Amino acid sequence: MNQSVIKALSILDLFIEDKELSLQEIARKADIPKPTAYRLLSTLEHSGILYKLKENPHDSRYGLGLKLLEYGNLVSERLELRDIALPFMEKFAEEINEVVHLVIAYQQEATYIEKVNSKRALSLHTKIGRSTPLYVGSGPKMLLAFLPEQEREQILNQGELVTLTNQKIDKIALKQELKKIRKNQFAISIGEQDADTTGVSFPIFNHEGKVIAALAVSGLSSRFMGERLENIKDSGTTFANEMSKQLGYRY
Repeated sequence: MNQSVIKALSILDLFIEDKELSLQEIARKADIPKPTAYRLLSTLEHSGILYKLKENPHDSRYGLGLKLLEYGNLVSERLELRDIALPFMEKFAEEINEVVHLVIAYQQEATYIEKVNSKRALSLHTKIGRSTPLYVGSGPKMLLAFLPEQEREQILNQGELVTLTNQKIDKIALKQELKKIRKNQFAISIGEQDADTTGVSFPIFNHEGKVIAALAVSGLSSRFMGERLENIKDSGTTFANEMSKQLGYRY
């Protein structure tokens, strides 16, 4: 284990009971040399996890920084999102008998944070926690479409883009597709993550009107055609809208 990380975490634990602590107090309570404590505190301060309240020639005092609040809000939002989404995902999966995912954007990738399997003998075997590029698959493309323009362009301009099935992606065509996704609030992909599979996705909005996740359904392409595809689109839109309402979004 990384001892520096362990020591840094032990320092953060001290602030559970104390609002602010001095360098000397931190070194004593964490049972680490003062120079080591100062080095770790400087790193934590630089990253925004701690901030320096007071400084004098003899000692400095520290408190928890806003970065921890940001992390806490993210965790809280994602836990709330999963709790709200899961019952709707289960109903959706039962209704269409296909695999249903909940996908979020994280560090310029799409991450699958919840999944409900279908009852079919042959279905996709994706894992919770799996990450893929934001330009591959219906769920990731839904999230990419609603990213701020600067972020979106940064991702699209990172060199040659290919699907997970080794198909080259036309960037001009993709940009046009993203415009349609924003307009229609619906995304589809065929054979981008797995051969002979189709994915269909719908946006989930929070109380601020931001797309924070995609409700994604996927299965064999032969089952995503004609009237059945239209039924899946209608049901997916309904369930995604209900999730958004639960998160405070008002249409």
